[in-house]
Amino acid sequence: MDSTPNQITHALADLVDGRREAADQLLTLVYDELRSLAAAHLRDERKGHTLQPTALVHEAYLRLIGQTEVNWQSKAHFFAVAATVIRRVLVDHARRTNAAKRGGDYQRTAIELANCESTPDQVDLPNLDYALDKLAKTDERKSRVVELRYFAGLSIPETAEVLGVSHATIERDWRLARAWLYDELKRDDINGT
Repeated sequence: MDSTPNQITHALADLVDGRREAADQLLTLVYDELRSLAAAHLRDERKGHTLQPTALVHEAYLRLIGQTEVNWQSKAHFFAVAATVIRRVLVDHARRTNAAKRGGDYQRTAIELANCESTPDQVDLPNLDYALDKLAKTDERKSRVVELRYFAGLSIPETAEVLGVSHATIERDWRLARAWLYDELKRDDINGT
């Protein structure tokens, strides 16, 4: 279903107002976009990955609508929060799987970290999560830019809208954050973590 940002914003407002049917309406409006995003994240996972796009969407959506303290403002705001939730679901799943395997193969996912010939095809999700948390301690906005662009699939203009900065700032932050993450994750690979 093609949905406009206004339809989503109205459904979010209804959800905030406590209208139960709004959750179903919202799911109808955002499902295809969330499913595409989930499929894109899982496409680069190892074969035999146990988390399917539909399960990722459902888990993320349940966590999203369960957040009663969020004052939903727009489609971009919804997908910004969705980025954080999708990140948590993927990392939690990777950690559970790794714990079950007692340190076995980490789940790896593709991410374009820098415009470098030697960019690794895949990174370890728990390491990426740790690196993003580390980056947030020194530059919260750059960490959010990666989260919004990578986990929520927001465009440069959408990310700029959510963060309230210019497109040029987002482009610069995106470029610098990817380079920083590339170096950080490369260091982790060298150290075997």
